[in-house]
Amino acid sequence: MNFTMLAPEVNSGLIWAGPGTAPMLATAAAWDSLAGELDSAASSFGSMISGLTDQAWQGPAAQAMTGVAKSYAAWLRATAAQAEQTSSQAKAVAAVFDSARAATVHPLAVAANRSQLVSLVVSNLFGQNAPAIAAVEATYDEMWAQDVVAMSAYYAEASDAVASLTPWGAAASQGIYIYVPFLDGTINLTLGNVGALNLGLGNIGDLNLGSGNIGSYNLGTGNFGNLNLGSGNGGSGHGLSGAQLPGNFNLGSGNIGSFNLGSGNIGSTNLGSGNTGDTNFGLGNIGGTNFGGGNNGSQNFGSGNTGNMNLGSGNTGDANFGLGNTGNANFGSGNTGFDNFGGGNLGNANVGYGNLGSNNIGFGNKGNNNNIGFGLTGDNQIGINFNALNSGSGNIGLFNSGDNNIGFFNSGNENWGIANSGHGVGPLSLEFATSGVYNTGIGSSGYLNTGLGMSGSYNTGAFDSGMTNTGFFNSGATNTGLFNSGNTNTGLFNSGNTNTGLFNSGSVNFGSFNGGNINSGGFNSGDINSGYANSGGVNTGFLNGGNLNTGPASPFNQNVVNSGFSNSGSGFGHGGVNQSGFANQGFNNSGIDSGDNIIQTLNGETFVGTINSSGFENHGNYGSGFLNAGAYSSGFRNTGPTYIGPAYMSGFVNSSGQFISGLFNAATITAGVTETFNSGIGNLGNQVSGLFNAQNQESGFFH
Repeated sequence: MNFTMLAPEVNSGLIWAGPGTAPMLATAAAWDSLAGELDSAASSFGSMISGLTDQAWQGPAAQAMTGVAKSYAAWLRATAAQAEQTSSQAKAVAAVFDSARAATVHPLAVAANRSQLVSLVVSNLFGQNAPAIAAVEATYDEMWAQDVVAMSAYYAEASDAVASLTPWGAAASQGIYIYVPFLDGTINLTLGNVGALNLGLGNIGDLNLGSGNIGSYNLGTGNFGNLNLGSGNGGSGHGLSGAQLPGNFNLGSGNIGSFNLGSGNIGSTNLGSGNTGDTNFGLGNIGGTNFGGGNNGSQNFGSGNTGNMNLGSGNTGDANFGLGNTGNANFGSGNTGFDNFGGGNLGNANVGYGNLGSNNIGFGNKGNNNNIGFGLTGDNQIGINFNALNSGSGNIGLFNSGDNNIGFFNSGNENWGIANSGHGVGPLSLEFATSGVYNTGIGSSGYLNTGLGMSGSYNTGAFDSGMTNTGFFNSGATNTGLFNSGNTNTGLFNSGNTNTGLFNSGSVNFGSFNGGNINSGGFNSGDINSGYANSGGVNTGFLNGGNLNTGPASPFNQNVVNSGFSNSGSGFGHGGVNQSGFANQGFNNSGIDSGDNIIQTLNGETFVGTINSSGFENHGNYGSGFLNAGAYSSGFRNTGPTYIGPAYMSGFVNSSGQFISGLFNAATITAGVTETFNSGIGNLGNQVSGLFNAQNQESGFFH
């Protein structure tokens, strides 16, 4: 809670309003009375059982009954002790409240100060009251500081006192788990479980070695499913009443699906992490049976491909062998077209390099039919054109069929490099084996990428098949990080969407290894939890298999609306619906202090806050990361054109535009146009890739 933003009128008014500590002290007295009654009942019951065992109760059956009776007496004593603790904590909170009230300024004193200020200002016709006004304002500032200190101390001390409480619903209803000789009984090695033979807390199921699991035979925490060796697998749907997606037989954490060896996967039989799909061997893939990272498709062997059955990297299309091809069945690199064998061909069925046209054999031919040779510009020719080894115009180098290239085997225009069928801009545009447009780097088939082996667009990094990513091996879109197959994530190995953290298969999480959604913490398979290893929903705490608990290790559902303190959802100090974490405003947010200064309309109703965001101090919908302003953003301190309008930014400290990845890019916004499409580092223009470009539609460096 940020009391520094509240005036003395508010802080003093809050602490002095209401009945004070009288209800809390009355509650403490009631708990004391209950504790006394329970303790008395335990003593009386124990005395009676002792007398019976010395006289009439003999034999095996009597021994079993005695065991049950003694356990009941022990439960009575434990419950009495819990009641005494609750009473003590209630008295402690009351004492903290009284101390805070005494330390704050009385509301009447604040009102008198403001009244004096108004009187001085009204009569200050010639400025004669300026010193007095300054003195009154100084006193008011002191009141402000005094209230902030008092209320902050009260909040911290009261939170500590409340946090030390064991939730009464869990303590009183957890049941009695004992071993009964000669009878079949429920055997748990620790308390707070529903099931048998659990070694841990808050489990619902059997034979779990861990805590907060819903299911059986799990070695870990917060799983929804069976036989997982890890934590946070599965999505229980508890908290959002969504579909239940169990995770079974996973060796890893944060998976939704079964038989995964890795973490953060959505799907089954994946060997790796951050995959969306089945039977992937690698990292950050979307699709099935991929060997590699960052592929969007199936049966690819390599990285950063969009399509199927590619052997290589950065291809867009199917059945390509090589780097940076756009099209199908190309054998080589940087080809645009079909069935090319070689590099940098723009056309179909060419054998060689740098041919512009189709059915050519050789280098740098500019024709459409059946040329065999070098630099030929017509059809059906055989030979070497020694006068034009470059068949294009304005080239420096050899065997370029495009225009204004520096290098070799380029069929595109304005490239500086080798075997490019795409287009760069200017003599400082550096490409190798690219088939896309305005790429800076090697082996990319996409558009406006800065880096290596990318089939997507507007990416900065390597082997990204998605769009607007800053990082490596991302098959999703607008991610800042590595191996993300989801969208708008800040972190690593996320197959869900809008996460800030690692290995999340759920969405809108602030933390790591979450199979559930809208969690602030880690290893949660439930939804809207603030804490760790909860398979239930809307818990503030950890290791809960039940729902709506405030505290640790409860397998039971509480009959309350929210968990936590002063909020809607779980956590602390929220406004809105379905929140986890601290002080968020809006709908379905996790993290810390998001959306407190945004006013927007949803379904005809005006509200304050953001929608579906994770992270820290973000002010935009569907965003992740830290200190971003603008919707659909990830990374750190990126600023879009508006708070709630889409920015589609990833990376670090980018501003003023849409579809931007990389670092420190500041696009130039023209009237009515916000789509700027930049990747790289330190660019100021629009539709730019590379480094430190200040002009529009450039690739490369220092334009």
